[in-house]
Amino acid sequence: MSFFWSSWITILSLGCWLFIFGVLVWTLRSKPVLEEDETTGHSYDGIREYDKPLPKWWLVIFFGTLIWGLGYFILFPAIQPNAWKGVTTVEVDGQQVPWTSANELNSQLQANNRVFTENFEQNILANAGASEATVVLAKLNELQASRQPGEDDPALQTQINDQIKLLAPYVDKLAADPEAQKIGNRLFLQNCALCHGSNAKGATGYPDLTDNDWLYGGDAEQVLLTIHNGRVGAMEAWQPKIGEAGVKATAEYVLSISGNQNGYELDPAKVAQGKAIFENPQNCALCHGADAKGQIAMGAPNLTDDIWLFGGDRATIETTIRHGRAGVMPEWQTKLGNERVMLLAAYVRSLSQNQAQ
Repeated sequence: MSFFWSSWITILSLGCWLFIFGVLVWTLRSKPVLEEDETTGHSYDGIREYDKPLPKWWLVIFFGTLIWGLGYFILFPAIQPNAWKGVTTVEVDGQQVPWTSANELNSQLQANNRVFTENFEQNILANAGASEATVVLAKLNELQASRQPGEDDPALQTQINDQIKLLAPYVDKLAADPEAQKIGNRLFLQNCALCHGSNAKGATGYPDLTDNDWLYGGDAEQVLLTIHNGRVGAMEAWQPKIGEAGVKATAEYVLSISGNQNGYELDPAKVAQGKAIFENPQNCALCHGADAKGQIAMGAPNLTDDIWLFGGDRATIETTIRHGRAGVMPEWQTKLGNERVMLLAAYVRSLSQNQAQ
């Protein structure tokens, strides 16, 4: 906190306390001149004004609040917060640190997380027959704790990803456990439904998680990695490279090989032209493959089915090719932790498995 804001808080805190204290003392010491009948001499519509002392119970409460205010100044950083941190502390990361609202929030979150983790290991995993996952989780937590904030260490990230993959068999066990699915559902509604919808059916630009069409793979390993690390997908704008005629021709070819071509009258000449553009190794085939089946390693979608992220009509396909697309899914490990990510992955897996059945 800057010196200005620290001083501003100090002036407001002490100023308000001193003002209230001064007003109270002045009121108690101020004695107006009274008449013989102990009135002030003021009369309003026949009602005479007395000068009676304030009730003692009221004074006790008032002075009590002032004393409490002084205690607050000692306990918390209300006076020159830049220098005086107060005597109150909270536990964060196993250490006692001065109280701040942020530290108190972190302390409460960590305490809640300890309770959740204990329940997860002793009950949820045990009931699903996946207790062995605790060994992998311990190693994963150790690796993640060794990473410095902002550090970009590819070797360490590879080790972390390897540990994440080892959790896959236990995620499948959780996906078959009804209680784990209930918890996963609540986590999904709280965190994922904003983009994917409460029914996980997705929306334009947000994938449907209930089918078996996956950009980066739908096995437990890939679902875990996706939720843990997030994904960044981008398709470049092709109009500057292939021109507007090329955009329309390529869209016509994509429409011809997709699963939603029924109802469209295709232009054979454009289809042939678009096919040549698409299959050029430096163009669409580089990511989507010569067969247009896509590549999971790159997150490039299959263009031969009838599942579309942004829409599969002719105009939308042209827009996608013309201007490109971009999508980002944030990483969730930092916010949720490894245990909740496992439950989320299990829930998502259960959705796609149910759909397959």
